Amino acid sequence: MSSEIKVAVITGASQGMGAALVEAYRGRGYGVVATARSIRPTNDGQILAVPGDITDRKTAERAISEGLARFGRIDTLINNAGVFVAKPFTQYTEAVVQITTSLIEHANSHVPSVLASLTKGGLSAATKSLAIEYAKLGIRVNAVAPGIIKTPMHPVETHGQLAKMHPLGRMGEISEIVGAILYLESAGFVTGETIHVDGGQSAGH
Repeated sequence: MSSEIKVAVITGASQGMGAALVEAYRGRGYGVVATARSIRPTNDGQILAVPGDITDRKTAERAISEGLARFGRIDTLINNAGVFVAKPFTQYTEAVVQITTSLIEHANSHVPSVLASLTKGGLSAATKSLAIEYAKLGIRVNAVAPGIIKTPMHPVETHGQLAKMHPLGRMGEISEIVGAILYLESAGFVTGETIHVDGGQSAGH
């Protein structure tokens, strides 16, 4: 396979934002390594489906090694896989993993999210640290912090209540997250940044 096309690795690629990102990057002519627990092969020769749980190191290693074997390069990694479970800290186990959220910077008394603050707050700090550590190599590291987005994670009957949690009075669209990520893809002078696509949640209520 020619190594001249750019290649993106996208986790959590089987549905929602992940599936939309696969489509968006293919639309830009990228090869895509798409990984998720339920990912299925496609007829698109520029998409390599790698099934598996990304929390298993072997899945991550396989996505990279198989991606390099197929495409000869990897240019972008999008850590999209994750879940959000709202419950008190004392009810969590060490097995719970969260996606990035604006609740890190603007807590909401109606949404218990201390574990998200611990885990994703750490990611926010790591974004800046990694951006500086790898800047001299030309590698950029950025993050996107979504509000509540219309994905299969949220049943339609909950949308009305969830919309009220944003100052703009609505839920976000998947296309708005994709747009932010594609902006970062082409923003060569932006690194160490967290872009909030959250309807104003991080600004206040």
